[in-house]
Amino acid sequence: MPSPDAFIEAVAFDDDGLVPVVVQDDATDQVLMLAYMTADTLRQTLTTGRMTYWSRSRQAVWVKGATSGHTQHVRAARIDCDGDTLLFRVEQAGGACHTGHASCFYRRWDDDAGLVADGEQVFDPEAVYS
Repeated sequence: MPSPDAFIEAVAFDDDGLVPVVVQDDATDQVLMLAYMTADTLRQTLTTGRMTYWSRSRQAVWVKGATSGHTQHVRAARIDCDGDTLLFRVEQAGGACHTGHASCFYRRWDDDAGLVADGEQVFDPEAVYS
């Protein structure tokens, strides 16, 4: 297995040492979420194959699914032309969103109705996080 060093060195981390990560379902192409990584969590993700993020609110490493069991396994990793945004295609087990939805992007703007929730809820967050 090649070292992830060349990939990590190509990333333009911001002043806080973070890079935004778009996460997409490899099977459906649905955008699941946006999160952030540090160089260390990126290395851990590339080494283990399990999506590992930096939680800005908790200021801690966050392995997706460690609490909920709703894991993300890496299928492909990409970097944009400027090196300042990553795209990961994943195999999602369960929902990606802490609200219980398959995707964090479960709400859309409707010109007549305003903000409409139309995404699929795949688990009960009260049962998982309480």
